[in-house]
Amino acid sequence: MNKKVKTQAVDFLFDAVLCLKNRDECYKFFEDLCTVNELLSISQRFEVAAMLKNHCTYLEIADKTGASTATISRVNRSLHYGNDGYDIVFQRMDKKEAPEDIS
Repeated sequence: MNKKVKTQAVDFLFDAVLCLKNRDECYKFFEDLCTVNELLSISQRFEVAAMLKNHCTYLEIADKTGASTATISRVNRSLHYGNDGYDIVFQRMDKKEAPEDIS
């Protein structure tokens, strides 16, 4: 864990996220917490990660998500050399929410 990230404030935020019970509560919380652009950027990175896990090419990902190659590369680096956070989430999510189903 990056010592710069692990702070009491971040712990407080994560505890708040862990209290959310459904998608509607997530929308309410994240729309209050983030700007529209911040939320769209986060969701774009998550979609990029899912597509990379499904072996999509950078070109396919850029075409579908509008992400820059720099963003795709940064997400790819996290998938390969990060803390396995994406893997934890992907293993727990239903297969029906695969990236091809994201619109």
